[in-house]
Amino acid sequence: MRNHAQGAELFSEPAHPRTGLAHRSHEGAKRPAGSGAATGEAMRLFVAIAPPPAVLDELDALVEPLRSRRQDLRWTNREAWHVTLAFLGQVDEPTAAKLVQRIERAARRHQDIQLAFSGAGAFPAAGRANVLWSGLSGDRAALARLAESVVAGATRAGTPPPGKSHRFQPHLTLARCRMPAEATALVAALDGYQGPSWTADRVHLVRSHLRAAEQPRYSSLASWPLRARDGGADPAS
Repeated sequence: MRNHAQGAELFSEPAHPRTGLAHRSHEGAKRPAGSGAATGEAMRLFVAIAPPPAVLDELDALVEPLRSRRQDLRWTNREAWHVTLAFLGQVDEPTAAKLVQRIERAARRHQDIQLAFSGAGAFPAAGRANVLWSGLSGDRAALARLAESVVAGATRAGTPPPGKSHRFQPHLTLARCRMPAEATALVAALDGYQGPSWTADRVHLVRSHLRAAEQPRYSSLASWPLRARDGGADPAS
């Protein structure tokens, strides 16, 4: 059975003890209402999918014993785990209004996607890691096409992803390190993991609130469902 709310819990109000992302769903909105940004103020934005809480709980249980063994790493908050489709950087509110329309169109063109967390890796390499991550298996090709549509829509809205373009590598960031760290043992400990299958059925436009010496806080400004697999073709696609 397709669960329309399975990802939304991660982006819900912080009353839930296992969530940390404030959620506002504005399907079809012309601007990210309630963003808290004054006109002209830049917002740090990205587009993401939110895995279901039960799936994240299982991955969290796997990672928990490793945290105490490697306190030199900055482990990310379970409450804010997500899979990024495109990081957009600083976006002003007028451009964000255009972005909302483009991301909505991109979501309508794609069906929901079957995924699972699987394996692990590090950027740029396990022996000199700045980022430790969990990978994904399942319909990665469909996920890459969705990410490509999101990037194309953002570019048309006037906010292309900053920096050089890289091959899309879907992952969930588990930990970061300011200086390159030896993470070969960590990657090996996580590499054999194969999590349960889940359905990505919604995309979120997310604002990142950076706080000095603390983990960033994320809030979903808007979200849109992907098409159900039995929903037929979208005339607008």
